[in-house]
Amino acid sequence: MPRELTQKYIAARRNHAAWLLLASPKGPLILASLKSLLETLPNGIDFDEAVTQLAATFADFANDPEFELSDEPSAAARRELRQWLKRGLIVERSGRLFATDALQRAIRFLDSLDNKVMTSTASRLATVQQAIESLESRLSPSQAGREKSLRERIDELQKQLAAVQAGQFEVLDGLPAIEGIREVYQLAVSLQADFRRVEDSYRNTDRELRQRIISENQNRGEIVDQLLNSHEALIQTPEGQVFETFHAQLVRTAELEEMKSRLRSILDNSNTVKALPRQQQSELQQLVTRLVQESERVIQARARSERDVRGFLKSGLVDEQIRVGALLQELFQVALAVDWQSNKLRRSPSPLPPIANSMANLPLAERLLPKQIDSDEAADLELTINEADPAAMDDEFWQAFHSLDRKELFERTIQFLRESGRPLTIGELTSALPPTHDLETLVYWLTMARQAGLEFDATDEIIDLLDTNGRLTRFTVPSTQLLLEAVETLDAGALE
Repeated sequence: MPRELTQKYIAARRNHAAWLLLASPKGPLILASLKSLLETLPNGIDFDEAVTQLAATFADFANDPEFELSDEPSAAARRELRQWLKRGLIVERSGRLFATDALQRAIRFLDSLDNKVMTSTASRLATVQQAIESLESRLSPSQAGREKSLRERIDELQKQLAAVQAGQFEVLDGLPAIEGIREVYQLAVSLQADFRRVEDSYRNTDRELRQRIISENQNRGEIVDQLLNSHEALIQTPEGQVFETFHAQLVRTAELEEMKSRLRSILDNSNTVKALPRQQQSELQQLVTRLVQESERVIQARARSERDVRGFLKSGLVDEQIRVGALLQELFQVALAVDWQSNKLRRSPSPLPPIANSMANLPLAERLLPKQIDSDEAADLELTINEADPAAMDDEFWQAFHSLDRKELFERTIQFLRESGRPLTIGELTSALPPTHDLETLVYWLTMARQAGLEFDATDEIIDLLDTNGRLTRFTVPSTQLLLEAVETLDAGALE
């Protein structure tokens, strides 16, 4: 047993990306750089931006002999990122870098070193006991036992309801509340890692499936059967079943809104400030949005697998048609070489069984050959240049061309909120930052408030704006206030 465990740990140290990173001499620098980028850009990191950040970190420690940074920082950073891409620490999707489960595990391990809070508390013990009781009841085949368990739970709930109706209930506060908030945060973070594992599983299984099919030397029917069976097995994997459960819950809009409301209530609690730093509060606030984004990436990965299946079938069908055509061509060429004038030859038995009706009344064999169209006329390329005068464009074209710069508006809004030092309403923002695109700007500010989880009042705010023709337009928007601490962590490009 110790020998097998030793071999297992040795293999993990050689192959697991999280262990390799933690054991790497440059591990602290890479982890610090990637973690700061992931916290700032949860929707993916541009490769060049990651290189720039890591190169700056390498430059700060260039004279430290512990890290052996003798090469040029930018080249060393690019080489390190490419190396960790191959090892599976990070993954590249559509030109952007995302953290894999291995990187998340390494970050959680380092975060746990600073967490001195005891996890085996009384509330967690009670949770485990309740889970054991519930599982034992569901596993029991005894009807009487299940009935007894349900009655005990109903009696307990009725006692709790009577106590609440009498005003006798305990509000969670202090260390138990802090512990519960931290547990919710850890579970929320693990959900995103689960989604990424599901996506990686779909991509890996699909790649292995295509490699296996290409390497097999079988006839077409066996390959198609194997392909369809493997694709069905891909959907029935544990990761696929887990995602189906997640996705069934996420598509229910009412449950998502209820989940957002409960998260806002938890974040408004006074114990949340003591339990979580500001960055973790922001992550918990945007949990639902990020889960939906992770779900979309999994759906895209699964759709890619389905497209590969259809593409393989279609391409294989075309290949089969080409091969059948080539075989028919060979048969017709052989038929042309036969002396059909010989009566003895025509009446001689054929080694092939009859597969169709008599062909005695059909035209000659050469008429069945595919015809080749030979033409000496060369087609002229269309190389004319189509030009348009910008001065002839109407106003609608230029109005559509000059669209709202969302990134600039986001930066200007954050800068003005920082300078003002207090929450601002939409009307105050329009007075300080006159919008060039009135409706789009108002919608963008409202979207910032909604994504940040800010409260909307029951009243409306009236805003009058002048358009380019000097006409006054009145807008009625929900009353809210943009808070710097809540909106500065948002991703400007993801606000829609």
